[in-house]
This record gives sequence, C-alpha cells and structure tokens, in this order.
Amino acid sequence: MGEVQSVQGLSANLKKAVLWLGETVREHPERQRADIVREAQLRFDLTPRECEFLNSDFNEITSGKPC
Repeated sequence: MGEVQSVQGLSANLKKAVLWLGETVREHPERQRADIVREAQLRFDLTPRECEFLNSDFNEITSGKPC
C-alpha cells in the first residue's frame, strides 16, 4: 500500500479513498465494485475528476473489466 502514498499529484482525499477501497474489496469481496466506488466518492468528498478516475481505473484494476 505504500505505492499509493508515494504517488505525486494525488489529493489526500483520493489517497485515502484508494486505500479504503482496497481494504473494503479485500474484506467484502461479495460487494459490487461499483457500489464500493460510489460509497468512497461520497465518504471522501471527491471531486468530479477524482470520481472519474475511480470509475474508470479502480473498477478496471480490481475486477479486470469496467462496471
């Protein structure tokens, strides 16, 4: 998880969201990725651009395909 903390240009909220997403996916593999991403967007008050990043990149990385 140290990689996320060292990435330049990510906001603190986005870093927290990515860490939370990874933890949540591991602890609750039965949950839909899209639902987890939506919850993170609200929980961490992400900007529209950050939401777009999570919608496209996180779903693809964790599930192997976009939602």
